[in-house]
Amino acid sequence: MRKPYAIGIDVGGTTTKFGIVNRHGEILEQDRIPSNAHEVVEEFIDDLCAKLLPMVKRAGGIEKFVGIGMGAPNGNLYTGTIEYAPNLRWKGIIPIADLMQKKFGLKTILTNDANAAAVGEMMYGITKDIKHFITITLGTGVGSGIVIDGKIVVGYDGFAGELGHTIIRPGGRLHKSTGAHGSLEAYASATGVRQTAIEMLTEHPEVPSLLRNYTINELTSETVYDCAMQGDGIANRIFEFTGQILGESLANFIMFSSPEAIVFFGGLTKAGPLLLNPTRKHMEANLLPIFQNKVKLLFSELKEADAAILGASALIWDTVRDEKGVF
Repeated sequence: MRKPYAIGIDVGGTTTKFGIVNRHGEILEQDRIPSNAHEVVEEFIDDLCAKLLPMVKRAGGIEKFVGIGMGAPNGNLYTGTIEYAPNLRWKGIIPIADLMQKKFGLKTILTNDANAAAVGEMMYGITKDIKHFITITLGTGVGSGIVIDGKIVVGYDGFAGELGHTIIRPGGRLHKSTGAHGSLEAYASATGVRQTAIEMLTEHPEVPSLLRNYTINELTSETVYDCAMQGDGIANRIFEFTGQILGESLANFIMFSSPEAIVFFGGLTKAGPLLLNPTRKHMEANLLPIFQNKVKLLFSELKEADAAILGASALIWDTVRDEKGVF
């Protein structure tokens, strides 16, 4: 009898989410633990095991599971290691897939969180019938996954596809975590929208704005959205500027890989047309004619709260499909 379940684990900078997922992308049970509550990764795995094993037992036991899929910052698909993740407590190169495999006795596949999201979208989401697409996660940062011919692109070393760190404004805004100047993430993330708001309010003190009712600490991408929906001029200019940066970047990505679609995830997508309309305008304006009016811009249909677990579990199902030719 085919093994009906997989374990999906998403290691985030703050929280690790995990769950039991069946072949249809249904999460039977899920839970979470803090990611940075333990000084060493072995203690983290012990805590994770203590939560997961009762869930596995309720699902029928370990023999019902095909394996474990994990998404993590700086996760390397080839080596199963987390390498120098800036937002995790464990430093250096962490062989987490090997440690998990020894702990659970299940095959464990690891990649970075954004690539896991792309595989999840391909298996469970809006791109099930699309073989060439890019996923862009617009959250605190900008994550991405590139799929060509139905395969995630990871490059020779396992780290390809960091589109959020491509330089779209040379010499531009400082990205505090990387030290780079002018990267896409510095502008088109929720953090970037907040920084744009601070800059525009400072540079144009004479222009009235609802955003001036908030302290700097209260300014977020959500407050910018709320003010834009009330017709605030500066708030709308913030989304126009963000869409310009994103659209120009997407044009570059399209001319590199010629995808059928670009799929957006993340909290910033809640801005909807405020962000999408200028993004599409500037994307098309910067494309060569052979690429224009071909690429669909789509929003993920996966439930945001479940997407990370589904994406991680999809890694192991995808591996089984490749090895056996079936699910």
